[in-house]
Amino acid sequence: MRDLTSVSSLLAHRYEVEINQRTAAENDFVVLKKDADAAYTVKVELQAKVDSLDKDIKFLKCLYDAEVAQIQTHISETSVILSMDNNRYLDLDSIIAEVRAQYEDIALKSKAEAEALYQSKIQELQLAAGRHGDDLKHTKNEMSELNRLIQRIRCEIANVKKQVGSKPTESPEVGLHPL
Repeated sequence: MRDLTSVSSLLAHRYEVEINQRTAAENDFVVLKKDADAAYTVKVELQAKVDSLDKDIKFLKCLYDAEVAQIQTHISETSVILSMDNNRYLDLDSIIAEVRAQYEDIALKSKAEAEALYQSKIQELQLAAGRHGDDLKHTKNEMSELNRLIQRIRCEIANVKKQVGSKPTESPEVGLHPL
C-alpha cells in the first residue's frame, strides 16, 4: 500500500513538474512570438524607408542627368565670335577685357537659367509634397474613423454579450404560473 501511495505521489509530482514546464514553455513561446512580430514590423518599416530612399535617389539621378544634358545642349549651342584686327599693334589688355566680359555675360545667363530651372523643379517638388501631405491626412482621418467604428462595434458586441449573459434562461414553467 505504501508503495502504491509513494508511486502515486511521485507520479503526481512528475505531472505537476510537466505542467509547470509546459506552462513556462508556452509563456516563452508567446514572448518569443511577440519579439519576432516586433522585429518583423521593424524590418518592414526599414524596408519601406529603403525603398523610399531608393526612389528618391533614382529621381535625383534622373533630374541630374536631365540637367547635365540640358547644360551640354546649351553649351553646344553657344558660339564665340572672334574678330581679327590686322593691325600690327595688338592691345592684349583690351582683348582680354572683351573676352572676360563675354565670358561673364555667358556665366550670368547660365546662372540665371540654372536658377530658373532649380526654382521650377523646387516648385514641382513642393506641389508634389503638398499633395502627398493631403493624401496622408486624408488616410489618417479615414483610419481614425475606422478605429472609432471598430471601438463602437466592440462596445455594442460587449453590451449584447452582457445582455445575452444576463437574460435568465426561460423554463417551460415560467409561462404556466399566473402572477
